[in-house]
Amino acid sequence: MASTTTRMVKGILLLHLSPTPPSSLFPITRNLSRPFFLLSLQSKRSHPATAIRCASSASDSGNKVSSRLSQVQQLLREAEHRSLSADNDGPIPKISLDHVTVSFARSGGPGGQNVNKVNTKVDMRFNVGNAYWLNERVREKILHMEKNRINKDGELVISSTKTRTQKGNIDDALAKLQEIIDAASYVPPPPSEEQKKKIAKLAAIGEHKRLKSKKNLLTIYHLRYNSTIPDTTIIECIRMVEENQGKQH
Repeated sequence: MASTTTRMVKGILLLHLSPTPPSSLFPITRNLSRPFFLLSLQSKRSHPATAIRCASSASDSGNKVSSRLSQVQQLLREAEHRSLSADNDGPIPKISLDHVTVSFARSGGPGGQNVNKVNTKVDMRFNVGNAYWLNERVREKILHMEKNRINKDGELVISSTKTRTQKGNIDDALAKLQEIIDAASYVPPPPSEEQKKKIAKLAAIGEHKRLKSKKNLLTIYHLRYNSTIPDTTIIECIRMVEENQGKQH
């Protein structure tokens, strides 16, 4: 059975194609305001009265769960699962010198003779793939987050020239690595019930708009290949019909 919007557009376009208004065939056109008739009769042409096929809406579409809503529900379930898994991982592990390889070099920049004589720059290498003391999820997250700083050997390279001493730069490089581990270990809490309802509502609104746009495009497609009326006229008819329906509600 054709939808209300399609039937109204069909009636308007038949007014355009037929010399006499077919109000008996489409009683709903009697409730349309004068601009609808002016729009349908804006360009008179000698066309034979032809039947226009319109898209019909499936009767069982309301009983199906849309793919978009299913994806939203799946994402919410995954968020809850990640939160529960993170709780079972225990506290965030701490990195130490036993987990890294350290090398020294001369530091650049200002510093006088101290810079030229002392190797204070620290290059710290952390092999993420072999860090089995970290959770697998955390290792994969680090590999994804720091992929631009990981060399071909799978080592995350951190440099530090913050201080003028080796110990200070070692501590600074370890702190940088610990920040990366903390960021990779963080799991946001699952959404509350109120947030779930809001997310589901927004997803439903988006799905409704998508289906509405899809139905209008399908209507234009059928009317385009069954008449010589311009697309702009068809689109304007659909817009006016929707505005008329909104006022009635």
